[in-house]
Amino acid sequence: MAILQKQLQHYNLVLASGSPRRKMLLEEMGLDFTIDTRPVEEKIPFGKSPSEAALFLSKLKADAFEKAYFSENTLVITADTVVAIDNEILGKPSGKIDAVKMLQQLSTQKHDVITGVTLRSANHEKSFSVSTAVYFKQLAPEEINFYVDNYKPFDKAGAYGIQEWIGHAGIEKIEGSYFNVVGLPTHRLYIELLEFLKQLRK
Repeated sequence: MAILQKQLQHYNLVLASGSPRRKMLLEEMGLDFTIDTRPVEEKIPFGKSPSEAALFLSKLKADAFEKAYFSENTLVITADTVVAIDNEILGKPSGKIDAVKMLQQLSTQKHDVITGVTLRSANHEKSFSVSTAVYFKQLAPEEINFYVDNYKPFDKAGAYGIQEWIGHAGIEKIEGSYFNVVGLPTHRLYIELLEFLKQLRK
């Protein structure tokens, strides 16, 4: 049994996300967990930077769990990913027109994908964020329309998923964690979970 799995075996690990991509990444890390979510209004206060916004949203999702939810061995992971270009945050598109507009904006440009993560137990909390720079080639109108029509990326910040067709065909390079762009910075999460568990044992 790997180190992290062994240390987590006495904990009830909860992923507070409905994202199938985050679920897949935790499964690929070999972790046993359940999924539970609480509804929150994902409204970012004015003036927050993209990094602050990602952290704010992940903490907002953690705060939605009532204190009584946490037993001594409950450990909740919440996360939120934002896409930003020149510090302008691109949310989830409202429909096809909005998605096409976002992808036109990202075409030929570098943008940042920031994921905020919060770890919460009964008496401890730790939040962190990870940023990855992503570079798109010039996207032709036909490519944008093909992607939006066939993949309908309306549940994705920035109107795209790097693991989908647009990522294979349109992304020239990234600087940082690929899995962060998918939805969870798995390498950093592994390190932070080990450290968080160490703090819980003190």
